[in-house]
Parts: sequence; C-alpha cells; structure tokens
Amino acid sequence: MSVDEIASARRALDPLALAVSFLTILPVPMRGPVDLGRAAAWFPAVGALIGGLAGGVRVGAEPVLGATAATVLAMATLVLATGALHQDGLADTADGLGVRGDRERRLAVMRDSATGAFGVLALIGWALLLLAALAPLSQTEGLAALVTAGALSRWAALVHAGAAPPARRDGLGAGFDVGRGALVFASACAVAAAVVAAGVAPGLVALGVALGLGLLSGWAARRAVGGRTGDTTGATVALVEVAVCTALLGWWR
Repeated sequence: MSVDEIASARRALDPLALAVSFLTILPVPMRGPVDLGRAAAWFPAVGALIGGLAGGVRVGAEPVLGATAATVLAMATLVLATGALHQDGLADTADGLGVRGDRERRLAVMRDSATGAFGVLALIGWALLLLAALAPLSQTEGLAALVTAGALSRWAALVHAGAAPPARRDGLGAGFDVGRGALVFASACAVAAAVVAAGVAPGLVALGVALGLGLLSGWAARRAVGGRTGDTTGATVALVEVAVCTALLGWWR
C-alpha cells in the first residue's frame, strides 16, 4: 500500500475517530477537521461498544456482588465512559421544560450550567428505571440489552435530529446536520447491532421503540423550544437507553 493510500484510509477513518471522541472520554487524535454530521454515521457502532463495555462490567461483577450491585456498576460505567454527556442533556432539558415562560426562557435555562430540581428528578428517574430494567435480567440478557440500547439510543439521536430543525443558529443542535448517506449507514449499523445482540424479534421491537421515541422527542422539542438542541439530543439518548432496556425486559419476561 502506497503512502497516499495509507493517508486516504486514515482520512476515511476520521469520522469514526470524531464519533469516538465526541461520545466517549477517549482522547482520539484526528488528522483534520471533520463534520459531526458525517461522524454521526458511526454513532450506533460506538454506542454498541459503550453498551458492551458496561455489559462486560456487569457480567464480570455479578458472580461476586450480585445482580443489583453489578447493574449499578454497569450504569456507572455508562456515565463515566461518556463523561455524563447524555445525562447532562437530560437534566438540562428537564429543567428547561419545567420552567415557566416562553421558548427563549426555556432555552436560557437549558444553557445554564446549574442543575435545578427538575433536572435532579429526571436523573433520579433515569437511574431508577434503568436499574429496575436491568437488574432482573440474566448476565447474557443484560449484556445483550446494553449493547442493543447503546446502539439504538445513539441512532435515535439521528432520528431526533431529522425530526426537528435547530432551535438556535449556533450550538451543537445547529451543527448536527445528518446527511442521507450517514443516516443510511447508521441505520444499518443499528439494525445489525440490535438483531445480532438481542435476536430478530426482540431486536426489531427495540428498534421500533427507539424509532418512536426519536420521532416523539423531535416533535416535543419543536413544540417546547422550537427545535433540537444538544441537550434535547442528549436527553433522547438517555431516554431511549431506558426504554429499550425496559422493552427487552418485558419481551424476555
């Protein structure tokens, strides 16, 4: 392989590097500027890896600590591996929706770094629901659920972005413009991850849940603040994680 071919291959992998850098705390080097919309094609694949990491922690810890404590460690892994990116979005969105006022007031509250009562309640609800959904599952089911939820929740972020225009002219919501090619590739990755990890029927059920919530969150963001923001996108990821795990619990039980 020539030097030019090697350089071309490295440039082709830059969107993947940005997806890893954006969705995790890993400091992945990139060789040049990359559009986040292109990197979004890899979001489900990176999400599946994050879920697999959390599921692996649960599988390793359960024989020693039991299902509940192992699930808490898996949830902590989800938060730490992503730098609480999606939980921060969930809390900010809850605070924005909970405040009284017009769209501008809600957007201002969502940009405030302080977490209010609604944000705290949303985070507590997320943690309790995810714990309740994962703790009853076996080791194999828990791993499958986390991989599936990791992939589909990041794919739902793309659905959310397509269902709502940017609420501001600046910020992450405005820059998260997902092209058709990226969406098609991401959708293929999401379907493959869900079907392989959870099985055909439960994987497709989980896919339907993720699609429905992605569209619903886009509609809700348009109604509440005029469109998507980085916070509403992160909130969509957090909510779909819980919903997919809950749906799989219901299917397997």
